[in-house]
Amino acid sequence: MSSVSSLASAPVADDQALPFTASFSVHAVPEPGVMPRVLELFAKRGLVPQRYHGAIAGRQLTINVQIAGLDRGTVDYIARCMRQIVGVDAVVTSTG
Repeated sequence: MSSVSSLASAPVADDQALPFTASFSVHAVPEPGVMPRVLELFAKRGLVPQRYHGAIAGRQLTINVQIAGLDRGTVDYIARCMRQIVGVDAVVTSTG
């Protein structure tokens, strides 16, 4: 049985525990160390994002990351960790 089908068949108390696709939008100063530090938060958990894009516009670096299979608690924790990275101004998350 795959992990996906075992998750689908397990009883769940509420929607918070179900895995879903999460999007992170990180706004930071354009410094070389910011991008690898953002990716490190996924890599050290053995996760590979489906999509990762970084762009600089003026004096703002924007990094967008999409990853599936995370529960809300993990999404919130990773977002809090991103907010602690030096140079990060804001982190916005969405789920679906």
